[in-house]
Amino acid sequence: MNKILIQQGRIIDPANEVDRVGQVYIADGKIVSVTDEPEGFKANKVIDAKNQIVCPGFIDLSTRLREPGQTRKATFKSETLAAASAGVTTMCLHPDTKPVIDTAAVAELIRELADKADYPQIYPIAALTQKLQGAELSSMLSLKQAGCIAVGNANQPIKNLLILRRAMEYAASHDLLLMFRPNDYWLGNNGCAHEGAIATRYGLPSIPEAAETIALDQCLELAELTGCRVHFGQISCKRSVIKIHQAIKYGMDVSADVAIHQLHLTENDMAPFDSAYHVLPPLRTEADKQYLRQGLAGGTLNAICSDHQPHDIDAKLGAFPETEPGVSSLETLLPLMLKLVTKHAITLEQGIAALSQNPARILRLNSGALTPGMPADVCIFDPELEWQVNADNWKSRGVNTPFWGQTLKGRVTHTLQAGRVIHCLNETN
Repeated sequence: MNKILIQQGRIIDPANEVDRVGQVYIADGKIVSVTDEPEGFKANKVIDAKNQIVCPGFIDLSTRLREPGQTRKATFKSETLAAASAGVTTMCLHPDTKPVIDTAAVAELIRELADKADYPQIYPIAALTQKLQGAELSSMLSLKQAGCIAVGNANQPIKNLLILRRAMEYAASHDLLLMFRPNDYWLGNNGCAHEGAIATRYGLPSIPEAAETIALDQCLELAELTGCRVHFGQISCKRSVIKIHQAIKYGMDVSADVAIHQLHLTENDMAPFDSAYHVLPPLRTEADKQYLRQGLAGGTLNAICSDHQPHDIDAKLGAFPETEPGVSSLETLLPLMLKLVTKHAITLEQGIAALSQNPARILRLNSGALTPGMPADVCIFDPELEWQVNADNWKSRGVNTPFWGQTLKGRVTHTLQAGRVIHCLNETN
């Protein structure tokens, strides 16, 4: 039996309200004990975590790994290496792969690719509609049986609200979570920047915040009507936070996350023709950013996601509106969360909970905590270790990040997935 001892680390486990220096004992892929040494425990491997944080492995609610279908941009192998180096032990994969995850066969292909990459904890999100075309419902039950953890339509529009209602009724009847990024496709009008001063100044096609808030309102109404569990992904503006807060206040079974870059960047940071800042939803105002931080601190926004979208160089060349949106963001997830702590926007416990305990609860996974008996998904990081975002340190095939060349603080030294060490900084660098 493989036994691991993690010693002298500061253990932060929000789910169990633990914050103390101590030991974590792991055997046969599971947590055996925290702090108290089990009788007769003899470790095969000892990890010294002195002056480091030991916490549950991170769970990312929004990733694209570009496989199957776009292996010129990235592969499961490259992006799972990036995830492991970032302390991420579980990822949700959106259905906009090629082919779309709308049949059990494609869902099974995702599982095979994950196993081949030696990173089994990738959970596919099933397409809500066939081929994501927004017209005909997918076979959600068979997709759930094939291992899909939720349903969603990625960034693709639903043709009309009746189809969305029927889809939500179907999902509710099988207790499936709907992961929904609120965006009215027609109001968005193929824009690439927030409708505000910056877009006007540089003549960029814009997206009003109403494109998000109107779609959010409609989904909330249908959630109340159908009883469907809904998770709103990648919230970007103040008014959305207010609406979600009201829904939760009145007892609705909804949750929400925010992409890490939305908590740091605004339209004012956006260099006019630097495609690294081209994201959807777009970077919004300083007031929106501050309210997103408040929503996270107050619990209205339950989770932080990377919204990882690696691109090749060609996808980010050309005029800003013609480039493909998205940031390669797995590896900056931890240091940017720690930066929020440094700025007193959230506490360290809140940041770790938003990356572990809360996503696990949203997905109803038996993880996100260092509870004895649970799978030993563990992240160990040095909060003071500085590193530069450059080719020497970067694992992802996508280098499309606005933080390229910057020095960040906080780096993962070890990642354990089900008791198996899948990343060790000293061994890989």
